[in-house]
Amino acid sequence: MMEVITGGDFKRMVSGAYSEFLLEYEEINALSAAAGTHTLRTMGAAIMPLKNASDAGIGGLARRIATAAIFGARGNSGVVLAQLFRGIAAGLAGKYDATSSEFGKAFQYGILYAQRVLPNDNREASFIRTAKAVAKGAYHAVRAEKPISEILETALKAGERSASECGGDAGAFIMCCFLRGCLRGLDGNFVSPAVTLSLGRVPKPTVDEVKPYCVRLKIKNPKADMSELKRQMHDLSSFSIVEQMSGVIEVHLHTNCVGQVIDQVLGWGSLKDVKIINMSESHVLASDALMKVAALAVASDRAEAKRLQEAGASVIVMGSAEESPSVGEIVGAAHSDLAATYVLYASSESYHLVFKQAKRLLGARVELVLCRSVEEVIAALKKFSVR
Repeated sequence: MMEVITGGDFKRMVSGAYSEFLLEYEEINALSAAAGTHTLRTMGAAIMPLKNASDAGIGGLARRIATAAIFGARGNSGVVLAQLFRGIAAGLAGKYDATSSEFGKAFQYGILYAQRVLPNDNREASFIRTAKAVAKGAYHAVRAEKPISEILETALKAGERSASECGGDAGAFIMCCFLRGCLRGLDGNFVSPAVTLSLGRVPKPTVDEVKPYCVRLKIKNPKADMSELKRQMHDLSSFSIVEQMSGVIEVHLHTNCVGQVIDQVLGWGSLKDVKIINMSESHVLASDALMKVAALAVASDRAEAKRLQEAGASVIVMGSAEESPSVGEIVGAAHSDLAATYVLYASSESYHLVFKQAKRLLGARVELVLCRSVEEVIAALKKFSVR
C-alpha cells in the first residue's frame, strides 16, 4: 500500500523543525550574527496557525503555514526559510493528503523557491549549494517512491555532506536543522517546544503571530456604540481605524481572523464595500492616501527614530540588525493609508531580503534604498527631503 502523508503528519514535521531551531539557534548565531534568532522567530510565526488550525487537509494547512512564515519572516535567513515553506505549499496545493512521492516533489519545489530569493554570488550561497545537494539527494529516493522518512533521511545525509564541505556555514546549518527537525517531528522523537520555552530564554511564538489580512468595509445605517466597536476591532487586529462620517462607519484593520471580524460587525448594521486582501501575496496598495509619497525607515530606539524623522522619514518601524523587523511589519506600515507610494530605507544588510520581499508584495508603488548603516540612511533621507 502506498504511504500517505496527512495534515497531522505535516503538523508534527513543522513542530519538530521549530523544536530543532529552539535547540540550535544559538549555535547558528555563533556562525552568523542573529541568523539563528531570525530563523527561530520566523518559525515561531509559521507554527502559530497550528494552535487552532481547522484544516485537516495538508494543502490548506501548508498554505496557512506559508502565509504566516512569509509575513512573519525576519532577517535574510528568515526570508529564505519562508520561501521554502511557500514552495512546499505550492507543491501541495489542492491536496487533502499526499503520497510520499508527492510530498518529496513538493519539498523539492520548496528548495527551488528558496534558491530563487538569493543571487548566486550572495555571501549566503552555501545555503544554495546545500539546498541543491539536498534536492539531488532526495531525487532518487522520490523517484523510487521510498517512504517519506527515508526521503528525509537521504536528503539530510546529502545536506550534511554539503554542509561539511562549506566549513560549517550558517546557511548550510539552517537547512540541515530544518530537515533534522522535520524527520524527528514525523517520528514523534523531538523535544517539546514547551520545555525550552518554559526556561524563558527565547521569545514565545505568540510574540510573532502575524495578522496578514487587510479588511476594509463600511457599515451603513449603523447602530453601533463607537467606543465598543473600536474596542472590539482593536482586540482582533494589529492595526485598526474606525471612523464615522455621513451616517456610515468605515473600518480598516489588519487581522488573522477575518471570520470573527465579519461576525462582530454584522450586528452593527448593513455591510457594504467589503474588501479583503491577503497582504502576504502580491497586491496593490490602496490609493486613498493623505500624501503622495512617504519615506519609511527602521529605528532601534526612540533617539534614533527622532534623528530619522528629522532627516525626513514619515514612517518609523522599530528594529535593528539583531532584532530585524518582519516582512509583515514593513508591509503593514505601508497599509496605513498615509501615502500612495513609499520609499523604503533599509539600514542593515541583515534585513535587505526582508525589504526586497516587502517590495515583491507591494509592487511598483514601493521603491527601495538598501543601505548598510543608519548614517547612510540619514544621508539618503536628506537628499530625498530636498527633492
